[in-house]
Amino acid sequence: MTWKKGQCGNPKGRPAGTGPVEKLRAALGKELPDVLEALLAQAKGGDTAAVRLILERTIPALRPVDAPTVLNLPADGGLVEQGQAVLLALASGQLPVNQATSILQGLGSLARLKELEELERRITALENKP
Repeated sequence: MTWKKGQCGNPKGRPAGTGPVEKLRAALGKELPDVLEALLAQAKGGDTAAVRLILERTIPALRPVDAPTVLNLPADGGLVEQGQAVLLALASGQLPVNQATSILQGLGSLARLKELEELERRITALENKP
């Protein structure tokens, strides 16, 4: 027997919100104000783990904000030479780590595309061979 799209396989199954996770959340929800108050008191008392937990859960992590850097990659060289240019720029401090990482990931994707293109070309040549 197959079901229609959007139809539940067990229409008389357990109702939503009655599972063990929901019961645990409901029980914790009742105690949450007291838990938060205790955690805040610990943080105010110098407990660095409590401070860290509060900050991690309430303030998003900071991302590096760097002005885009212009990097002239060697056009006549291959991907290896371009990758080396990125690493040299990183090592000399011309390029921040996050930008170097993004460029290297892009070069890696380009390398995979070139591999696929070469594979297609070789397979086509083999198939057309008499």
